[in-house]
Amino acid sequence: MRNVTVKTGTTEEYFARVREIARGIDLGEVPKPEFTLTFEDPGDMFAVMTPARLELFRAAKADPSSITAIAQRLHRDRSSVKKDVDILVAAGLLNIEEVPLPGHGRQKFVRAMADRIQLQAVVV
Repeated sequence: MRNVTVKTGTTEEYFARVREIARGIDLGEVPKPEFTLTFEDPGDMFAVMTPARLELFRAAKADPSSITAIAQRLHRDRSSVKKDVDILVAAGLLNIEEVPLPGHGRQKFVRAMADRIQLQAVVV
């Protein structure tokens, strides 16, 4: 797993960070296994990283299981958990993995893609 930083920043800051990583690669340095998700507006960041989605991330990290099982543990509606899972998968924070069931069939398991998420917001 990896550490994930979710933060606010400008486009210029993003490209400066990418150029720095590229320079290091050109010098033969191996980039750190990290993932940064950057939002220009703190409101957008908090629209994605809601308390319910953070709780969902924690639940998937603690015990990877099906969307139905996670929804039951969190006492939430399955369809709302599914929507939140889709958003966190698109953000790269969760992964849906199909696993074979004993006998026949397959089941989708939700797993966290990070050991921890660090939230950073700068409001100007």
